Amino acid sequence: MSIDTYEIIIRLSCAAFCGALIGIERERKEWTAGMRTHMMVAVGSALYMIVSAYGFEHFVGREGIQFDPTRIAAQVVSGIGFLGAGTIIFLHRGIIRGLTTASGLWTVAAIGLAVGAGMYWAAVATTIIALVILLVFQKVEAFLFSNKKNGPLLIVRLKAVEESKQVLKELLADDVLMIDHFSIDRTDDGGSEIKIISRDKKTLKKLAGHLNEDDRVTGIDYH
Repeated sequence: MSIDTYEIIIRLSCAAFCGALIGIERERKEWTAGMRTHMMVAVGSALYMIVSAYGFEHFVGREGIQFDPTRIAAQVVSGIGFLGAGTIIFLHRGIIRGLTTASGLWTVAAIGLAVGAGMYWAAVATTIIALVILLVFQKVEAFLFSNKKNGPLLIVRLKAVEESKQVLKELLADDVLMIDHFSIDRTDDGGSEIKIISRDKKTLKKLAGHLNEDDRVTGIDYH
């Protein structure tokens, strides 16, 4: 069974669209793997599946040749782990950032494989479920575990997005602050904003005073 050019284009386009939907959501908070990265993973996975299923048809039936259409596609499942690992950042004392994005890339790869195999409804359903998990359950999680995030809030605004991770690592370098919760978000002016919640009020105030003198910082709020 062969596949025509139009069907290939449709499958690749569908994979790119599904990847874009999930990538847009990640783009709001993650700058390591955004819309383009998710689209590329989805399209690449779809193409691997198409090549795996239809690219070696002329070898089928030849004497002495065994053909397994799943072998190339199977490597995507393990191979995507290396890309996902690049989005995970270990900060301090078990604080890890990027796991959701890594799992999102893994899911996008599966969506791409499904589209490449012609399982459109499975791909669309997975995309919708993934978006519900990322958008809706984030609020549910915040509501259920809000009691773990009570305490003084320090908001640090920075000039550039690239500086946020470095500043956060510097804050944690000397083991002086116990963080209960933190988040890093982009701002409309192209900068970034770090929100830190800690019940260690004294240390948090000292850090606020220290950051006030940092040239990378454009503003600080303490609540």
